[in-house]
Amino acid sequence: MASHAQTADDSDDDMDGFMERFKKEKYSNAFSEDNWEEEFNKVPMFMKTAPEDIDPLKHPELAAIQSIIHDDDRPLGEQAQSLKDEGNEYFKERNYKKAIVSYTAGLQKKCSDCNVNAVLHTNRAAAHFHLGNMRSALNDAVAAKKFKPDHLKALIRGATCCLELKKYTDALQWCEEGLKLQPTDKKLLELRAAADKHKRVAERDARKAKVQEKKERSEREALLAAIKVSRNVKIKTSVLYSASKALAGLDLDGLCSTEATGARVFLGEQGIIYWPVLFLYPEHQQTDFISAFSESSSFLDHLSHMFGEELPPWDTDRKYSFKNLQVFFEDEERESLHQVNPETTLLKTLQHKRYFVKAGTPSFIILVKGSPFFKTIV
Repeated sequence: MASHAQTADDSDDDMDGFMERFKKEKYSNAFSEDNWEEEFNKVPMFMKTAPEDIDPLKHPELAAIQSIIHDDDRPLGEQAQSLKDEGNEYFKERNYKKAIVSYTAGLQKKCSDCNVNAVLHTNRAAAHFHLGNMRSALNDAVAAKKFKPDHLKALIRGATCCLELKKYTDALQWCEEGLKLQPTDKKLLELRAAADKHKRVAERDARKAKVQEKKERSEREALLAAIKVSRNVKIKTSVLYSASKALAGLDLDGLCSTEATGARVFLGEQGIIYWPVLFLYPEHQQTDFISAFSESSSFLDHLSHMFGEELPPWDTDRKYSFKNLQVFFEDEERESLHQVNPETTLLKTLQHKRYFVKAGTPSFIILVKGSPFFKTIV
């Protein structure tokens, strides 16, 4: 007893001595006004964010906590719960990717607690949702519902994901399941109203699109008949497209322009057809694109406007006056050029027995009279 009392007395004496010294001496390891936030952030309880990699030498307390969380000797349910808590901390920090890793690790424990597994899936769904991974989030909501069919958060998450994925019918189904459990849940009522509204709008838009598609198909068929039957204009159809695909609007039987402008042939209100036309100037490696060339207009109508008083900057020799120009089209099969009278209308030229419209855009070569370039291409 004496010995124990002496030890206690020694301890008290030592503490008294320490306190006396503390009054007289300045504590060398105290926090300063400049570094107290930094020092506090080293203490696990006060850390705002955890380090990416925990070094046992720098952060022994964190390493100890981590070893407890990842202790494989504990029951699977406890391990899954710890990993869920870890994921929740990452989630609060908005570090959703790390939260997903923790929740996934918890699910991999395959514990028998359906409630824990449902929460892990629901929380991982929330993390995926915030990262924009809607399908993964929906898959987790489905999995959570399998573990716990009455898990309200899973039902809300499933409805939210379906709404984002524009699966409005499915969203309504998720809402109905949740409202059976909680008929007055504000979030589910809002989601159901939103899904119902979007569903009605989508159905209306689908009906409009169907009517518009039918109208456009009829217009395309009328245009095709006007070109090939009424006017006997020959179209060179690409072998990559069939007639059925053409009428579906993919190629319009060779009438879909491949030009960067996207311009295409169309039938005007007066029954006149307008074509996108390409003029080629091989001598100067230049081109002109006319997006709507009336079939009733002549080449001279356009050339006199394009090469009138003001000539293009690339015509440094000032030769390209409209009166000095010749128009040709290429006969690929015979590898020759056919000259066109500039006063001829576009329609009459397109009806020439050797002319074929390619890629939906009639093209013509423009040369200066007497140009030496003519000899090199004939």
